[in-house]
Amino acid sequence: MNATAKIAIVTGAGSGVGKAAALALLAEGWRVVLAGRRQAPLDEVIAESGAGAAALAVPTDVSDPASVQALFERTVQAFGRVDLLFNNAGVNAPGIPLEDLTLEQWQSVVDVNLTGMFLCIQAAFRVMKAQSPRGGRIINNGSISASAPRPNSIAYTATKHAVTGLTKTASLDGRKHDIAVGQIDIGNAATEMAARMAKGVPQASGEIAIEPLMDVAIVGRSIAYMASLPLEANVLFHTVMATKMPLVGRG
Repeated sequence: MNATAKIAIVTGAGSGVGKAAALALLAEGWRVVLAGRRQAPLDEVIAESGAGAAALAVPTDVSDPASVQALFERTVQAFGRVDLLFNNAGVNAPGIPLEDLTLEQWQSVVDVNLTGMFLCIQAAFRVMKAQSPRGGRIINNGSISASAPRPNSIAYTATKHAVTGLTKTASLDGRKHDIAVGQIDIGNAATEMAARMAKGVPQASGEIAIEPLMDVAIVGRSIAYMASLPLEANVLFHTVMATKMPLVGRG
């Protein structure tokens, strides 16, 4: 194992974008702590990576402050520091009219996508500003929904718009601690969450249309690139998307 390897935490690492990021970072020689709600998917990612002791699975509920604190404590105990947080864990609500969305459905999305992301940023700041060498990097998963909504997505879109506020403010507040904070906005990566795109999804016009997808491994490479920069440089916002998806067309 590389004794000088940098240490990353990836939330939501058991599937999709989080899995792709963990695999990409491990392939680049990082030591990676994989966080997610369930142990088994995390263990499966580690087995697939063949990373052995360079990877550690820590079941975590990012909406629970004690669970987030335990994640960072376990990471420091195992590897000594935290150089990167990929703040990726997120959930969605049913694609129903906003007037039919229950308060419980709204709150569950806010708890994970917004409060959970804040709790992880806060925990990362506390570790990164105190460690030696000081500093580190945080990459927040904003999603295309951080700028452009889909129909019937008010909870997800509102929280992802809010992630942009978290990113900008944490980027500013992190300067004095040598903490670089950026955001990746991902459009139509081929994951379980996005599989419905290939079958047809509602458009702003009310039509149902099949949308192109891209290999999720491309997203992993994007995150590894952002993570590879020295702390004197930061990718504040990075958009990676399926080239022909209907983001830049008229609604």
